[in-house]
Amino acid sequence: MKQSLIARVGLPRIIIFAFLLLLLALCVLTKQDLGAITGDVIVRFGMNGILALSMFPSILCGAGLNFGVPIGVIAGLVGGLLSVEFGMTGFGGVAAACLFSVPIAVAFGYLYGKLLNTVKGNEIVVGNYISYAAVSLMCIFWLLMPFTNPAITWPIRGTGVRTTVTLEGFYDGLLNDTLSFTVLGVKIPTLLLAAFALACVLIWLFSRSKTGLLMKAAGENPMYAAAAGISVDAMRLKGIILSTLLAAVGIVIYSQSYGFYQLYNAPLNMAFAPVAAVLLGGATTRTVKIRHVIIGTFLFQAIITVAMPVANQLAPDGGLAEVARIIVSNGIILYALMQSGGERK
Repeated sequence: MKQSLIARVGLPRIIIFAFLLLLLALCVLTKQDLGAITGDVIVRFGMNGILALSMFPSILCGAGLNFGVPIGVIAGLVGGLLSVEFGMTGFGGVAAACLFSVPIAVAFGYLYGKLLNTVKGNEIVVGNYISYAAVSLMCIFWLLMPFTNPAITWPIRGTGVRTTVTLEGFYDGLLNDTLSFTVLGVKIPTLLLAAFALACVLIWLFSRSKTGLLMKAAGENPMYAAAAGISVDAMRLKGIILSTLLAAVGIVIYSQSYGFYQLYNAPLNMAFAPVAAVLLGGATTRTVKIRHVIIGTFLFQAIITVAMPVANQLAPDGGLAEVARIIVSNGIILYALMQSGGERK
C-alpha cells in the first residue's frame, strides 16, 4: 500500500507536502493569522499559474524545460508598458496589455525556437544564456525606448523607462479584487483564479487538438514522428512560440496582481520558479500534464508564502528571516531540479 501510494503521488510531492504541513503547524504554534496566510497562498497561486503553465507546450513538443521564460516576460512587459503609455485602464488595459504582447512574443518565440532547433539536446544551457543575454540587452533598450507617459519615464530626465512602473490608477489588482469574496477570513480572488483556470482549459483543449497531438508525438518519439511524416522542427517551433506567448500573458497577470511592472534585471531569474513548480507537480523533462502545473504551482507558492511569517516569528531580529526565505526558495528549486530526470505517471 505504501509503495503504491508513493508510486501514484511521487516521493518529491509527498516530501514537499509534509514540509508544508510542518510549516502550517509552526504557524499555529506561533499564532499566525491562518486566514490571511491562506489568502496570500491563493493569490500567489493565481498570479504565478500562467507563468508555470508556459512550461507545458515546451515540454510537450520535446524542447524540455523552458529556461527562456524571461524572453516571453520581456515581450509581456513591453506590451504592458504600451497599455500604460496609451493610458488604458480597467479590463481594457489588461486585455490591451495581453494583445500588445502577442505579436512581440510570437516574434521572439519564433527566433528563440529557431535557435533551439539548432542546438537540440542543449536547450537548458542555451536557454539560460540566451535569456540572460536578452535581459541584459533590454537594459539598454529600456533607456532608449521613446515612451512619453510620466508614469513610465524617469521624472528628471523625461526619457527612458523607470526601474519599476506602478499600475495604480490603471489596473492594479483588478483581477484580484473584482468579484472577490471572503470565506472564513480567506479572500478568494475570483477572476484571478478564473483567468488561470481558463488558460489551463485552453491549453488542455489545444493538447487534444490535431496540432497538439502531433506536437506530443514529436516530443515523445522524434524518430518515429519523423518517419510518420511529422516535421519535428516545426512542432518544436510551435511549442516554443506558444510557451513564449504564455509567459508574456503570464507576466501581465502577475504584474496586475503585484501592482507593478518590474524591469531591467527583474526578469533575470523568473524561469526558475515555473520550472521548479512543474517538476514538483510531477512533470519531467519529457512528460507533462495540466495537473502537474496546478499541483506544483500550489505546493511551491504555498511553501514560499507560509515560510516567511514563520521565519519572521522564529527569527525576529536581524536579517535571518530573509536568509531563511532565500534558503527555502532556492532549496525547493534545487530539490525540484534534482528530481527532473525521474519518470512519473
